[in-house]
Amino acid sequence: MPDTTPSLEELCVAKGMRMTEQRRIIARVLQTSKDHPDTEEVYRRSSAIDDKISISTVYRTVKLFEDAGIIERHEFGDGRSRYETVPEEHHDHLIDLKTGKVIEFKNEEIEALQDAIAEKLGYRLVDHRLELYGVPLKSTDYPKDDQN
Repeated sequence: MPDTTPSLEELCVAKGMRMTEQRRIIARVLQTSKDHPDTEEVYRRSSAIDDKISISTVYRTVKLFEDAGIIERHEFGDGRSRYETVPEEHHDHLIDLKTGKVIEFKNEEIEALQDAIAEKLGYRLVDHRLELYGVPLKSTDYPKDDQN
């Protein structure tokens, strides 16, 4: 079955944004990112494609996309705003504090528990964000000098 999900560029056009070539490149960089890049990383990737893209253009474009609800900003406790396209399906995040790696996951038990808690407190849950922060369980995942 073919993927009918609109691209980031198509979403921008549908929202009435004027799509310059630089905005198209930035949209493609965000769309193809498998990680959750910060603005500096989006700039590095975009300027590798077109060296005329400035950091200020990336900052303005990322803010424009965020304000339009096309991308989401995350603060994972490392002092950087990181971005991802708005997902079609809800997911949560586990952040590895040693490496900064962000792992996306879905868990129906957690979702049901959150709904039950909200209901018990007299609410209907309409949105939420869950971020878990951890370190690997295996000591072999740490460099030798960090094993204290």
